Amino acid sequence: MATRTVTIGSPVGLHARPAAVFTRAVEDTGVNVRISKDGSVPQDAASILGVMTLAVEHGDTVTLHADGPRAEEVLAELADLLAQDLTA
Repeated sequence: MATRTVTIGSPVGLHARPAAVFTRAVEDTGVNVRISKDGSVPQDAASILGVMTLAVEHGDTVTLHADGPRAEEVLAELADLLAQDLTA
């Protein structure tokens, strides 16, 4: 399993619009990606409800988890996305 840790760049964390942008990006990869915060049970990163239940705030660190042949590549792309301000 590949993992990647990233600090959230959006000023509102992963709420509403940033969560929607992120979950759509996950869906578009076609890879099963999970997300966790502070050692929590990993949630389905393609599920907006799953992502929002983590209550991720600006500056929090999350861990992305994925399996498969493109896992490292996908996690790198998603980590770059999460590090940005997704509110615009």
